[in-house]
Amino acid sequence: MAATDTSAFDRIDKSIEIEAPAERVWAFVSEPGWFINDGAYRPHEITHDGEVSLVRDPVHGDFGFRTVALDAPHHAAFRWVGEGAGTTLVEFFVDARDGGTTLRVVETGFASLPGSEAERRAAFDGNSEGWDVELGVARTACEAVV
Repeated sequence: MAATDTSAFDRIDKSIEIEAPAERVWAFVSEPGWFINDGAYRPHEITHDGEVSLVRDPVHGDFGFRTVALDAPHHAAFRWVGEGAGTTLVEFFVDARDGGTTLRVVETGFASLPGSEAERRAAFDGNSEGWDVELGVARTACEAVV
């Protein structure tokens, strides 16, 4: 039986237009774990130990992230850490445009996750759908008048 090409299921790349200044979008997406929620943003308790942040979500529990890059106000990158978390890399790109901002998320590394091909594909599919929701959360939060 021929091997399945898993490279098509290694990279998620999505973007959204946000009617808010790039600085506001940057402040939002540079927080580790902002995207752990149920479709609406809620603040998290975050503790830091060097490059690693522990994000406590009141519903979903604790998540670890290693900060890979913070290049304000354009690029933030985090890697999931901890038991069972895998090793995907989540990157956010913030690009100012006339009247607003384009926010892009790229998540890579699904092909190297532990487990079967079906489990890796399920993780990819779940996160791909999840990023549609989370980008909407970012737009709603960043467009809200403070």
